[in-house]
Amino acid sequence: MELVREATEADGVRPLNEHVMLQVRHGGDPEARAVLVHEGGTLAGFAHLDPADPVEGTGGELVVRPAFRRRGLGRRLLDAVLAETGGRVRLWAHGDHPGAAALAASAGLTRARSLWQMRRPLDAPVPAATVPDGVRLRTFVPGEDEEAWLALNALAFSTHPEQGAWTLADLELRKREPWFDPDGFFLAVRDDTLAGFHWTKVHGGEGAGEGQDREPVGEVYVVGVDPAEQGSGLGRALTLAGIDYLRSRGLAQVMLYVDEENRPAIRLYESLGFTRWDTDVMYRR
Repeated sequence: MELVREATEADGVRPLNEHVMLQVRHGGDPEARAVLVHEGGTLAGFAHLDPADPVEGTGGELVVRPAFRRRGLGRRLLDAVLAETGGRVRLWAHGDHPGAAALAASAGLTRARSLWQMRRPLDAPVPAATVPDGVRLRTFVPGEDEEAWLALNALAFSTHPEQGAWTLADLELRKREPWFDPDGFFLAVRDDTLAGFHWTKVHGGEGAGEGQDREPVGEVYVVGVDPAEQGSGLGRALTLAGIDYLRSRGLAQVMLYVDEENRPAIRLYESLGFTRWDTDVMYRR
């Protein structure tokens, strides 16, 4: 998508998250909507709106092509989004740019949630992963582990507004992506039952369309554990196993996303050498 590429190059961060990019490339929920703004036959602005949640409202993201900024098109696009959703909308802004904050404030939207991007170099030593007694690690087997993983993901993220709602279709979309690597998808098993997981990802690089990085960057894509395993050290062990795998791939850096309010997770990641790199912000009324 040319508009996304131009905005990424101008801002140093991709304006649409992975979920939205997958929807744009492959289609998805028939209830999802798009708002477009054209100027002289050129697509100048784009907004994606997910199906409305009865409690949280509609989630979405928007972007204005750099060549058409400072002409009031951002406010025009935002007003159209607010009209389309009745004002019950949650909009993500990637990179915490002052322009996004000003646009949100002009329409009465306030900062509601922040998501940190944290990073650490991979040339620094990685502690050994020590799994709890009775637990073994293996990797994901496509065609066999999907349903069990989805059940554990829903359990581990039962209070998470996005991750916990994943369906088989969401998983299958990502399995078809070029970056999908079952060897980097670690499962923790206790008594033949999944107890935790760490799904890693490698993205970035010239022409990869994954953001501002020109060199491949590893990612702690998602780590989840059964609530019954909380405090056992399994989350830390899984995180370390994935980091060690990404390091074995010869990558220079590893990144992750964590909610600003998840202080226990932030303390864990800081203890593993991660520091805050950037911030994504959700705005809402």
